[in-house]
Amino acid sequence: MNAGVSFTVLIPARLASTRLPGKPLADLGGKPMVVRVAERAAESGAARIVVATDHADIAAACAVHGIEVCMTRADHLSGTDRIAEVARALNLAPDDVVVNLQGDEPLIDPQLLAACARRISAAVPMATCAHPIDNAADVFNPNVVKVVLDKAGRALYFSRAAIPWHRDGFAADQSALPARYAPLRHIGLYAYSNAFLQLYPSLEPAPLEEVEALEQLRVLWHGYPIAVHITDAAPPAGVDTPQDLARVRLHYGL
Repeated sequence: MNAGVSFTVLIPARLASTRLPGKPLADLGGKPMVVRVAERAAESGAARIVVATDHADIAAACAVHGIEVCMTRADHLSGTDRIAEVARALNLAPDDVVVNLQGDEPLIDPQLLAACARRISAAVPMATCAHPIDNAADVFNPNVVKVVLDKAGRALYFSRAAIPWHRDGFAADQSALPARYAPLRHIGLYAYSNAFLQLYPSLEPAPLEEVEALEQLRVLWHGYPIAVHITDAAPPAGVDTPQDLARVRLHYGL
């Protein structure tokens, strides 16, 4: 683990959203959401924070608040592809560490970004985060992604299924967690070495990725390790729906 790592936070932000149109520009206490996310990232100790967007309105909103922006192509298939383009445009070195923070996470714990970045090393080109699950409903919820780790704290597998499956405990009762059973919920925050970030878009999609609809499985399928930082508490949820937006606005006294 690299205790003194320097890292750049890239925040992909698209204006289009099926469930919440215009989400990055939603007002949170007088500032657009994407600006609030960038301000949160600034508390992490990052060397640089850049918003990656394909829309002029997002770029303009960031400029008003002094947030650095990099315009990207509009045809990227994923946010990872988008930030890879930005990392090239910024001329980041191959061993620079890049943190991918989604533009709908205005309440993210800044220290989680730094902790994730510290897991990158010469041997481990990608890292993410997880937290313990404390209820059976989340274990069996396919919208809650689970991860299992090896002895070194690296991901063995990510799944929407209940992993690891507690054979005896769940045979007796699936309404509560068995004793000494500690499943982990994956948190969608990622760090990469820039060299691996540039390689990632060229990797062939994996059959497992397509079955589970989990992009990170491509990395494991190709044999690359993913380190996982474990945090004790679940971070506040991001904003995907109008109900989520109302919840986050309460944080800002709205």
